[in-house]
Amino acid sequence: MKTKIKKNKKPKVIVMSGYGLNCEEETKFAFEWAGAKINIVADIVHINDLIASPEMLSEYDILAFPGGFSYGDDTGSGKAYANKFKNHLAKELAEFLSRDTLAIGICNGFQIMTNLGILPGALTHNKNGKYIDRWVDLKVEGNPRQGWARSPWLTGMKKLSVPIAHGEGRYVISPKEYKNLQKNKQIAFKYEKGEICKFQNLEKNPNGADYDIAGVLAYNGRVMGLMPHPERAMFSHQSPLWQNKKIKSTVSKEGPGLQIFKNAVNYFKK
Repeated sequence: MKTKIKKNKKPKVIVMSGYGLNCEEETKFAFEWAGAKINIVADIVHINDLIASPEMLSEYDILAFPGGFSYGDDTGSGKAYANKFKNHLAKELAEFLSRDTLAIGICNGFQIMTNLGILPGALTHNKNGKYIDRWVDLKVEGNPRQGWARSPWLTGMKKLSVPIAHGEGRYVISPKEYKNLQKNKQIAFKYEKGEICKFQNLEKNPNGADYDIAGVLAYNGRVMGLMPHPERAMFSHQSPLWQNKKIKSTVSKEGPGLQIFKNAVNYFKK
């Protein structure tokens, strides 16, 4: 049974690090910026420190697995890190997810989460067999106004453009499992031909993900994994469209990725 967390509180975020995860600073910054620092506490914690004091996880409200190349992707992206977490912290992770908490996995973090079994599907090599580094356009599928599950991560969002940077980002799932995703309202994002793809004449789904899936949900929308990097789209000037929008005087300071982190902070104010 899910334990309710008292809202109107300052949430604490644990951002995992170690063994090749390399986006922990950006992820910590994203949460802090979204919460204006005074409304959130974000800590970077090495997995070995968490293993040494596993009870520490009970102190946090948001768990973040950031991007990177844990263990050099030597045994497959996210597998070794997931196994270490599973072998030492399975009980604590289950207890964390049983509470009214949030969790996010970004890129390598998404791969870790699927290998942990807390998100459906799997991630494998891009269809072209190459590392891809570019921006993509996403359609938000988990929007309650579209009849999908109400995910705290996606409140008020319809579309966004964010960067990807991965070699094993192709989301794969069987037709039967895909039907279950649809039935259970677990698709968070799909790649689409949006403003950046049209502006740069790029294909919408560069890694060949099944059904154009870029992110999925679990635990009634409280847990989300996605391959794109919202923490790298916190400000409008990071976008390839920035100069074009500046000329047209339609540029704003906030980037499209910021709303995801704001939503997480705001979840604990309700």
